[in-house]
Amino acid sequence: MTQRRKSRGDAENEWESGNAKLVFMNRFFFALKRLLSAALRLPVSASKLLFARSKPNQSRRDLLQGRLWKFIPSNKFAPLVMRYPKPEVETSPEVKPRSIGGINIDPVPPTNLGGKAVSRTIPVFRPPGAIDEYQFLAGCTRCGDCITACPYDAIVKAPERTGSVAGTPIIEADTSACMMCEDFPCIASCEPGVLVDSIPPIMGTAKVTEHLCLAHHSTICTVCSERCPVEGAITVTDGKPTVNEDTCTGCGVCRYVCPAPENAILLMPAFSRPGLPNA
Repeated sequence: MTQRRKSRGDAENEWESGNAKLVFMNRFFFALKRLLSAALRLPVSASKLLFARSKPNQSRRDLLQGRLWKFIPSNKFAPLVMRYPKPEVETSPEVKPRSIGGINIDPVPPTNLGGKAVSRTIPVFRPPGAIDEYQFLAGCTRCGDCITACPYDAIVKAPERTGSVAGTPIIEADTSACMMCEDFPCIASCEPGVLVDSIPPIMGTAKVTEHLCLAHHSTICTVCSERCPVEGAITVTDGKPTVNEDTCTGCGVCRYVCPAPENAILLMPAFSRPGLPNA
């Protein structure tokens, strides 16, 4: 009888010790799980702090010199510069032409003989602040002062093969890109007034060609975002760069520094620019 009581007591002690071990293991694994989740969240929080966007620089010099566009968020710029033509969506109902036996019998619209045909020039990248292309060609004296004033030798004269554009200042990003100087000496040195600081210095728009970009092919590459002189123009998501068209100025630095075997940056000049009202 005494032995039976002892065996029952030993069994109860073993059961209690087993429960205590089980409770201890549960608490241990719960604490370990919380520790691992906190360790995984730490790099994400650190990356958000490191890559957080900073406010653009706003100086009294810009205010005094009339560069008020620097104090306006980039997405609120007036559509002065057309980056590239966008398709217009027709909302009018589609009217099918009248036909007999498959032959169109609608009257032919009259030819507008009073309209003046304007031939477009070769699309080129102008320095920052360039006015409407036709006014630019009419007012530019080919003096080369903006070329001399550029501290990075980014502005050159257009070659003879460009026809009517030859001799005027252009920027070739493959050779030397615009570094977006704070004071824009090219604009300050332009006496004819074809480079002005009253409009945003948008020269064009850049775009990442994904099938040529190294970052889109399991390769770590952030050179374009690191070297871009415009804050917020290129963002990196999951290691892949994307150009923000509302912020990009088309300076061409991303194309100039792209290390891909075939350049992954497509650079398009501004389609149209605002002109001077009294010209």
